[in-house]
Amino acid sequence: MALLELERVDAHVAFDENQCRAAGAALAEKYRNADPFPHIVLDDFIEARTISQIREAFPDRGNKAFFDRDQERLKYQFHPRESESGLLRNLMAELNGEAFLTFLEEMTGIEGLVSDPYFVGGGMHETRRGGHLAVHADFNTHPKLQLQRRLNLIIYLNEDWDPQFGGNLELWDRQMKRCGQSVAPLAGRAVVFSTDLHSYHGHPDPLTCPEDRSRRSIATYYYTAFADGRGGVPERGTNFQKRPGKGERTDWATKKLHFINDWVPPALRRMLRRA
Repeated sequence: MALLELERVDAHVAFDENQCRAAGAALAEKYRNADPFPHIVLDDFIEARTISQIREAFPDRGNKAFFDRDQERLKYQFHPRESESGLLRNLMAELNGEAFLTFLEEMTGIEGLVSDPYFVGGGMHETRRGGHLAVHADFNTHPKLQLQRRLNLIIYLNEDWDPQFGGNLELWDRQMKRCGQSVAPLAGRAVVFSTDLHSYHGHPDPLTCPEDRSRRSIATYYYTAFADGRGGVPERGTNFQKRPGKGERTDWATKKLHFINDWVPPALRRMLRRA
């Protein structure tokens, strides 16, 4: 039985707000007290039939461009509109809807959550054999809505995923001394976690799955208005970190961006970005 049931409404699916509220409240203590920062791992998050249908409808990557640098390699990102599946688009809309926001607010204690209709950085993700995503903290401000990023949701689609394939999501402490949680990307498993400037996470080791397999998931992100206005909050892009003893490279491009955001006046900053 799934944690959250999707009701069938004609040709559509929908979450029930009362069930979402009750499920969120029941998980609140576990979520808020998790180590190394607030998060939760939920198996059988939604029904297996829906996961299977979404997996079958995952877009073909074809000649699509992918991330290919030291910090993130062989990773593809798809907007929901790139899928021809009405069910997938329907589910993504429900994950942005009022009932599901109620689940998140009850569980996390964060009020006034706002979903992202633009799916900036979200949507569907796929990583091929040899690919990885280094440990990082996410960008903290939505570029269009100018809201503060607060939560990530990831739902995995990987059926019969062998532990030898790798791809575990790692959650690290804020000093980058210890991995506090490692989560295998198994089909139907969801992870929700709080995001701030020090919520370090990633799947940093290259995948060793067969060439005909890949690591697939869907992701949605959630925001709130800045409590005291936007003014005093530093703007941060994806901030990659190095794990101790791994010999990983410093992300100088991001450090340069942060320097510009912190020290260059806004008018000049806009000119530099256009250049």
